[in-house]
Amino acid sequence: MVKLSSSDSIRPRSNYFISQTLRLHYLEWGDPNAPVLVLQHGGFDHARSMDWLARELAGEWRVIAPDLRGHGNSAWSPDADYTMAAFLMDFANLADALGGEKLTICAHSLGAMVTTRFAGIFPDRVARFVNIEGLALSSGRNSQRMIQPFAARVANWIRLHQEAAHRHHKRYASEEDAFARMREKNPYLSDDQVRHLTHHALRSNDDGTYSWKFDPRLNIWPVLDFPEEDVIAMWQAVTCPMLFLHGSNTFMPNPGKDGRINHFRDARLIEYDNASHWLHHDRFPTVLEDIRAFLAEG
Repeated sequence: MVKLSSSDSIRPRSNYFISQTLRLHYLEWGDPNAPVLVLQHGGFDHARSMDWLARELAGEWRVIAPDLRGHGNSAWSPDADYTMAAFLMDFANLADALGGEKLTICAHSLGAMVTTRFAGIFPDRVARFVNIEGLALSSGRNSQRMIQPFAARVANWIRLHQEAAHRHHKRYASEEDAFARMREKNPYLSDDQVRHLTHHALRSNDDGTYSWKFDPRLNIWPVLDFPEEDVIAMWQAVTCPMLFLHGSNTFMPNPGKDGRINHFRDARLIEYDNASHWLHHDRFPTVLEDIRAFLAEG
């Protein structure tokens, strides 16, 4: 496991850009003139979760690690607009802010769902793509939401937002308490990983407690997403080579087993034993080696 310390010679630079009036944050590593590699984190996470990959790849790439809206050091959406359309607009604005050149992308979970769609909408702007457990749920899983009548789902969505307006973000008395929660979420992590991820995920409150940086309203999933047939059409429009990485012990369905990978023109999949949804942490040395080999092909 690669450890990060204050003596590391490669350090990220903190930058911001504006998207839909929101001030959104990203970290930049490496040579500003090198080809761009975007490392996009997943839901309820933050850009510093990509530090291990960024530190290793910054010698060859201009590494960009953005905080999604409502995450990390990016602004929260005032009206809790955490739809796929909003995330897509943010990523398109980031791509423009970086200079409009072709991007290589490595993205996880929610971040990969967003950026895979970007690659289908703007296929000429993406050179290669590493997708770490980041496709929409398979048809069988998505259809479970349709059992509940649409009006009932909208009513529940309204109720949850009304309740959230009067609820405080969960507070922890100490970083150690938050550390225990992070450990509970992923038992595969080393203590060094848990401490690093927890430290960068927390903001301090005026009363001396700590809360997660992400907007708690992210827990309220939007009522609507793009229609499934349109999402599939976006996947089919992706022209760049795709590498899918999947953990053996995850809650996410395997796109190789349910056939979703077949919607992509040039795709392969690697599954890792003893790995969870956060396999880029759980099996870091092997995942790094596989990512490097894939990127070198380009």
